[in-house]
Amino acid sequence: MVIGGALLALAAQSAFAQSSVTLYGIVDTSIRYLTNANANNDNQVSMGIGPITGSRFGFKGNEDLGGGLSAVFRLENGFNAWNGALASSNTLFNRMAYVGLSSNQYGAVTLGRQNTPLFDQLGDVYDPLTVGNFDQDGWLPGALGYGLRENNSVKYNGQFGGLNVEGMYAFGNVAGSTGANNMYGFTASYVYAGLSFDAGYQQNSDAENNKFKLVNVSAVYSFSTVKAFAGWLHAQDNTGMVDLFMAAANSPAASWSTPVTGKNRIDDGFYVGSTWQVTPPLLLTAAGYYDHSRNALDANDTSISRGTRYSAVALAEYSLSKRTEVYGTVDFIRGTGAALADFPGRNNQTGVAVGMRNIF
Repeated sequence: MVIGGALLALAAQSAFAQSSVTLYGIVDTSIRYLTNANANNDNQVSMGIGPITGSRFGFKGNEDLGGGLSAVFRLENGFNAWNGALASSNTLFNRMAYVGLSSNQYGAVTLGRQNTPLFDQLGDVYDPLTVGNFDQDGWLPGALGYGLRENNSVKYNGQFGGLNVEGMYAFGNVAGSTGANNMYGFTASYVYAGLSFDAGYQQNSDAENNKFKLVNVSAVYSFSTVKAFAGWLHAQDNTGMVDLFMAAANSPAASWSTPVTGKNRIDDGFYVGSTWQVTPPLLLTAAGYYDHSRNALDANDTSISRGTRYSAVALAEYSLSKRTEVYGTVDFIRGTGAALADFPGRNNQTGVAVGMRNIF
């Protein structure tokens, strides 16, 4: 009797505990026309990724532990809707895989593979294209963000009124060195009326302890149905990875297999943009990105010089329902100097795409 009563009491407590697991995802693909797609400057028509949201599915869970404390987890995988393949080969949860604790009062601490604080801010708030997927759209925050996700990381995220603070440390997992292959970064953002402001710092180390350092400052101003965006990214790279990250598909830089370290590449990247909710179903976005690089590798992978890149993007999204939308986008990108290594043929490309997205 006593044992039976105890078991019933435990069962009752379990029944009243608040917990949930959610399956969610996005299926998004586009048909795209691109000029100067290879070394012969041929044009290309292809089916591929969407301009701003890659296809994904995931699971997220929350268990109420009482006193405003919850256990949380998230597992998220990217995939290619046009061929069914994983977005990263041999990696199931390439986007996120973490577990942690979340407090209503003190914020959340999570452990695993996660977005960097910089990616959270650019993707959620401060980049008009939420870090675009096309090479011609997402090259600036993607390259200067140094990957934008980290393995083996501990992350803190706290919200205190209008102030949000995020910090991350990623272990290098290199025997004999706590600095090699590690990463740390933080952001602080503040919202006041219609103005949002963000500043942050990030440092990555490679396996030989060469450093990549980034400072970012961003702002968004919202008024009525319009948002205006502006930001600056300043990077100093001795790992050689930014030269590789800047590469477009089929370009000379995309064929470089080994990063050239110790060059002290410096990039100053600027962006501006705007979104306009014209009607409840119609959203228009315009964005421009510019980068000036010093000590960048040229197309022959032999010498270093200066380079510039700039791009402009226009995107129209039309919602057919709360979960389904169609879209069209046009973009143009051009480079000079060392940036010629990032183009497969001529120093410019124009893209036109239409696509469809479903969110579940």
